[in-house]
Amino acid sequence: MSSSRTALLLIDMQTGFLHPEASLTVPPGLELIPNLQRLLTFFRAHDLPVIYTAFVASPNIPTQRVDPFGLEHQPPVPGEPTGYGHPSGNCQLTATGAESPEIYPALAPLPTEPVIQGYSLDKFYGTPLDQLLRARDIRHLVITGVMTDLCVLGTAFSASTREYRVTLVSDGCATLWQNIQDAVLDIVRRKLGRVMTADEVIKMMNAEG
Repeated sequence: MSSSRTALLLIDMQTGFLHPEASLTVPPGLELIPNLQRLLTFFRAHDLPVIYTAFVASPNIPTQRVDPFGLEHQPPVPGEPTGYGHPSGNCQLTATGAESPEIYPALAPLPTEPVIQGYSLDKFYGTPLDQLLRARDIRHLVITGVMTDLCVLGTAFSASTREYRVTLVSDGCATLWQNIQDAVLDIVRRKLGRVMTADEVIKMMNAEG
């Protein structure tokens, strides 16, 4: 891993996926925060790129991620129940409170750190992420975020297809099911890239100077 050509990618660490009252909350995602904060501190201290992504939804852009595969992303119906399995406005561009698409406050980006909004699982698809990385001459991606089996894996596949060198942070990504987490980490280490802990990433990058 060439430190000077490495970026940290935080995928969808948003209020709408981490707030305990969100319809699509991922409770294990909150456990990642200390590890991600250490990575953020390291990358920022070494003036290395930090890039966030945010899944967003809008009635003006109908996608399968909203209907039929993301009922919770549909706008709430006045007077009707919200929560898991119901239209709740999760990560709608205009959502506030627990369903907000904003980055979770404990991991808030600096003003200079871009937040790439995407309407799909693959954060390269239909976004300027690839252009942004190539403009910075980035070749290595340290990937973190939620959920491991959806947006994280989809983006890791897409990054590998584009010949980025992928490092997936095992204690920097999460999903709802441990067996699925383990399976995805196995898939990545077999064919897509390296799997390392946050501390292992920092140790290796320190060694490389």
